[in-house]
Amino acid sequence: MIDLFAGCGGMTSGFLSTGAYRSEMAVEWELPAAATYAANFGESHMRWDDIAEIPDEDIPPVDLVIGGPPCQGFSNLGARDVNDPRNKLWKQYIRFVQHARPKVFVIENVDRFLSSAEFALLQNEVAEGGLLEGYELTAGHLLAADFGVPQRRKRTIAIGSRIGPIPLPTATHSRRDSLFSQLHWHTTHDVLAGLPERPVTTVLPASTIEVFDRVVPGRFKSSDLHLGRNPTPLSLQRYQTIPPGGGRFDLPDELTPRCWREKKSGTTDVMGRMRWDQPSLTIRTEFYKPEKGQYLHPQWEPGPRGHRVDRPITHLEAARLQSFPDTFEWCGTKIQIAKQIGNAVPPMLAEAIARHLEPYLRGAVGPAGHELGHEEPVICRLCDQATVSEAS
Repeated sequence: MIDLFAGCGGMTSGFLSTGAYRSEMAVEWELPAAATYAANFGESHMRWDDIAEIPDEDIPPVDLVIGGPPCQGFSNLGARDVNDPRNKLWKQYIRFVQHARPKVFVIENVDRFLSSAEFALLQNEVAEGGLLEGYELTAGHLLAADFGVPQRRKRTIAIGSRIGPIPLPTATHSRRDSLFSQLHWHTTHDVLAGLPERPVTTVLPASTIEVFDRVVPGRFKSSDLHLGRNPTPLSLQRYQTIPPGGGRFDLPDELTPRCWREKKSGTTDVMGRMRWDQPSLTIRTEFYKPEKGQYLHPQWEPGPRGHRVDRPITHLEAARLQSFPDTFEWCGTKIQIAKQIGNAVPPMLAEAIARHLEPYLRGAVGPAGHELGHEEPVICRLCDQATVSEAS
């Protein structure tokens, strides 16, 4: 496979964890992310480069192309500018598909991508006369929590296939009050409980490595990422008033900034606290700032003597909520690593997609989607229980 806009390797991590795929090439523009990828998956096949500068003749033939072109222009947090140059990078993705001629390609993007002008253009390219004529496109929204990730992260997944139509994978997990899945959503408690409530440091170790003939901070073990912050007394006062599932509307007037008092609706997750019994909301790149979303630690008990952890989640906690294994290693500064974590495709979501695609790629599923051979059940990595089989 080829992984484009690979970032730190969240998507590669999920695909390789199945044992069914081999990386021939990965492309990433930002050095810290490329260094993290190389630290975990090897430097030889990672191209730290502008994707537009990679010549056609360097693109190898593969069975699969995966990747998530930069999506900030379509994000609810951005201006949603269709002319944003970052939104044009999907055309480079198409160039790679043209020259690699994979059986299947997968695009991951924010949920709004499905209704964007760029997605409409992508549909045109798989139509008759388009650059990707011969591929059939299936697209829709997947919720990461439905595939074992302890996070309600909703994303567009588009699957292009020239070996017959491939549907999106079926959810393997569901809400605890649902009867439609064998497994329940994983919660913040499943991955955060047991970690030290009081991080002992606010800084990364003084360590560097050389990669791509450049020196970058790293390699850092996941345990190195359990980093605290030094909030102001005013911030601490605010944190203390927010119950699980609450947010800025729980602040008393004397602790509420004027701009929030004047905004009576929207941004309900700002200054929010997670809940132990629920997945987190979307982990973004600034998860260490509670004013950016629901990023306060879930531990909070009412009353003046209630046990509370009044701090935002750490980098390690964010990585776990993204379903990165603790064996993953990281490169970059604190801010750069946070960006890598927030921008990544959750590895467990990628793993679910990888397992879903495997029988199609090896010909074990016919054009109509009928299984031609025995399919092993999928095992959830968090609880070691078998999910429904791919066939069902």
